[in-house]
Amino acid sequence: MKITFAATRPTDAAVLALAVRKGAEPAGLAAEHQALVTGALSGQRFEGELGTSAEVFLPAAQGTQRVVLLGVGSGDDAAYERAGGALAAKLLTAGAPTVVADLSGVDAASAARFAAGASQRSWRFDEYRTRLTAKQKPTFEELVVVSDANDVEAAWHGRDAVTRGLGLARTLAALPPNILYPESFVERVTAAVDGLGLDVTVLDEPQMRELGMGALLGVSQGSRREARILALKWNGGAADAPLTALVGKGVTFDTGGISIKPAAGMEDMKWDMGGAGAVAGAMLSLAARKAKANIIGVMGLVENMPDGNAQRPGDVVTTMSGQTVEVINTDAEGRLVLCDAITWVQREHKPAQIIDLATLTGAMIVSLGNEMGGLFANDDALAEQILAAGRASGDLLWRFPLADGYDKLIDSAIADMKNVGPRGGGSITAAQFIKRFVDEGVKWAHLDIAGMVWSEKDGATWGKGATGYGVRVLDRFVADNLEG
Repeated sequence: MKITFAATRPTDAAVLALAVRKGAEPAGLAAEHQALVTGALSGQRFEGELGTSAEVFLPAAQGTQRVVLLGVGSGDDAAYERAGGALAAKLLTAGAPTVVADLSGVDAASAARFAAGASQRSWRFDEYRTRLTAKQKPTFEELVVVSDANDVEAAWHGRDAVTRGLGLARTLAALPPNILYPESFVERVTAAVDGLGLDVTVLDEPQMRELGMGALLGVSQGSRREARILALKWNGGAADAPLTALVGKGVTFDTGGISIKPAAGMEDMKWDMGGAGAVAGAMLSLAARKAKANIIGVMGLVENMPDGNAQRPGDVVTTMSGQTVEVINTDAEGRLVLCDAITWVQREHKPAQIIDLATLTGAMIVSLGNEMGGLFANDDALAEQILAAGRASGDLLWRFPLADGYDKLIDSAIADMKNVGPRGGGSITAAQFIKRFVDEGVKWAHLDIAGMVWSEKDGATWGKGATGYGVRVLDRFVADNLEG
C-alpha cells in the first residue's frame, strides 16, 4: 500500500475515513451531510468505542460517496494504529483504489501510527498465488492521510521503518521451506538491508566447525542444507556506547530430527525461524531510521532433518563455550542453536546485554496461548524495560521465573547438562539452559515467542498468517532505552 500525506483534503475523495473519539460526533463532514451521517450512526449504535466502525453511503453524484467512521476510544496513538488496521481490513478487497483519511487536528504520532496500522494490516503474501480471484485481489492501493501536524513526515519515517521491518519478518516466516533455508535466508536478508549501512558477517560450516560450534552443527548435520550464522551490526551510537546483541533462533524447517514430530501440522514448522526473522526485521528497522544506538543482530540458521547422519538422542556435543550437552531429545534443538550463537557474539563483540528471541517451546503456548510471549531475564531492570516496550508497541509479554531448582532439572549424569528436563516447566528449563551460556556480568533476556509469530486469525494490524511479532518490541526497546 502506498502512503502519502496531504495538508488539505482532496475534493474528489470517493471514500473518506474519519476517526471518532468515544462520545464525540464526527468532524470534517460537509454541512449537508452532517445530519445524515449522525442519524445513520445513531441507527448503527456507533459511539466511537475503540475497535468499532461504521459506514455511511452518501447520495452524492460527485465527491465523497462513502464515509467510514473508525472508533478510537480515548484517542491515544495506539488506538489510531488499531483504527488504521481496521480501515485496511474493511476495505482491502472491497474499496476504492484510493482512500482519504482526514486526521486534521490529530497529533503527528497518532497520524503516523494510523498510517502504519493501515500499511501493516494490508500486507499479504501473494508470491505463490498464480490465480487471484476478483474477491481475493486487493483493491485498496493508496491511503492519503490528511494531517495539519507540522512533524508528521518525521513521525512517519520511524513508523515506516518499523513497517518495512515487519514486512521482512513476515515474508521470511511465510516463505515455504524449499525456498527458505539457511543460505537463502542470508541472501534474502542481505539483499533487503543492502545500502542501509549495516556491517554484515556470514559464517559457513567450516568456519563454525573451527570455532567449535558443536551444538549448532549437531542440529544441522542431518540436513543437506548447510548451516549459517548471519550477523548484522549497526553502529549508530557513540563509539564508547555499550553494544546490545539481539540473537534469533533460525530453524528454517524443524522436523524434530530423529525425535520426529507428528505429521499433522508439521508444515507449520517453516516458521520455526521466527526469532531470527524478528531480529532481521528489527535490524532493518533500526538501520532504516538511523537509530542512535549500537546494536548487533545475530541469527543462527539451520535446518533440522532426520537422515542417516542426523544427530541421535543420547549423543553428547561440545558447545563453543566448551560445555558439553547430552542430547536427550533432538526436537529440543533451538536452545542448541542459540547457545553457540550467544557464545560467539560474546567472544567476538562483547555486548553489555543480550536479548534472544526464539519459537522455543510448545510449553509456552500451553502457558500463554497466542496472546503473549514469555520473558525470562537475569536482570530486573532489563526485564521491566522490555515489558514496557511490549506494552507500548503491542507485542505483549509476560515474565516467568528462573531459579536454582529449575536449573538442577537439566543436570546430566554423563555431561555438563541435558538439553531437556522433565515435562513440567518446559519453558523454564529451556531458559535455564540458555542462561548457562551467558557470561558473568552480561545482562540477558530470553523471549519465548512460540505462540506469537503465526496466527490462525486476523489481528488488529495483521491478517491470518505471519505476524512479524518481535520487530515492534525490539524497536521500541531500543528507542526508549538506548537512544535517550
